[in-house]
Amino acid sequence: MRVKRKGPLLIAVTMGDPAGIGAEVIVKAAGARRERRGAPSMVVIGDLGVMRETSRRLRSRCAVRRWQPGEPIATLSEALPVLAASELSATARHPGRPSVAGAHAAYDYIMRGAQMAMRGEVDALVTGPISKEWMNRAGHRYPGQTEVLAGLAKVRLFRMMFAGDALKLALVTVHIALADVPAAINVKNVLDTIRLLARHLRECHGLARPRIGVLGLNPHAGEHGLFGDEERRAIAPAVRRAGREGIDAFGPLAPDSAFLRTQGGFRFDAAVAMYHDQGLIALKTLEFDRAVNVTLGLPFIRTSPDHGTAFEIAGSAAARPSSMIAALEYAGRAAMMRATAERHAA
Repeated sequence: MRVKRKGPLLIAVTMGDPAGIGAEVIVKAAGARRERRGAPSMVVIGDLGVMRETSRRLRSRCAVRRWQPGEPIATLSEALPVLAASELSATARHPGRPSVAGAHAAYDYIMRGAQMAMRGEVDALVTGPISKEWMNRAGHRYPGQTEVLAGLAKVRLFRMMFAGDALKLALVTVHIALADVPAAINVKNVLDTIRLLARHLRECHGLARPRIGVLGLNPHAGEHGLFGDEERRAIAPAVRRAGREGIDAFGPLAPDSAFLRTQGGFRFDAAVAMYHDQGLIALKTLEFDRAVNVTLGLPFIRTSPDHGTAFEIAGSAAARPSSMIAALEYAGRAAMMRATAERHAA
């Protein structure tokens, strides 16, 4: 049962794989945010030993302290609160050396954070990076964290969105083989993506009628059927139906020129891309250090930094926290916007 929280906004942050850079980017992000007035409070769900070792290694000014649900949340100027969801051995928490025990713990952090978000104990969830390979080795057979969260929330319709400072886009298909993409491009899948994206932009960005550009699948958006019929068969009908529902969507756009910017920016507030690399090559080229992964369709706000565990540099203090900072800031803004909208609707 979800209850409305009272008091300042609170964001839960899962630590991610203990052997990865999750703890490092969280500590660095907390240090960067500790002097920012008005920033939402945060609590880390992870391993207390890993977080303390990481803080000492980085010589962070944010002291790591154990936190229990129901206790007051310390400000970042006082401490970084950690909900200890595991007590890993020294072997399992060694930077750069993933393990089944560590991957299982990372899965538990996700579940604990999602449960807190669904019950309304936190206002948003930010998930640290995990290893899909090691999570599956630990017996949790999911393509990624998004599917774990959707399964727990019993949500069948969800999409991945990626947001940077300038570019925002949602994907119709995500982690499937390129050869399987055309079969997944149908009116329903494209229209569902447009709807979820439009709803998110209204609720979490305050855009009353967001403008959404929809990419084609084939070169030149199919060139009137010369290079494929997905545009004519699925994408254009989905755009027309979205328009009849009052959504300001347009396309199909030629993918090779869809992301050209004029002096005023992009022609749209956000875009819909048909497959992973079609959208993310543009996004990561423009926004690699600032990109945020957002899950559309969940009953709570969830963001994640757009990078992996980086086992090869874990423990070296070389990880950059830019994407984690962006994920926290995006979650905070979205939670504030949603809370404001709910108050006005009450």
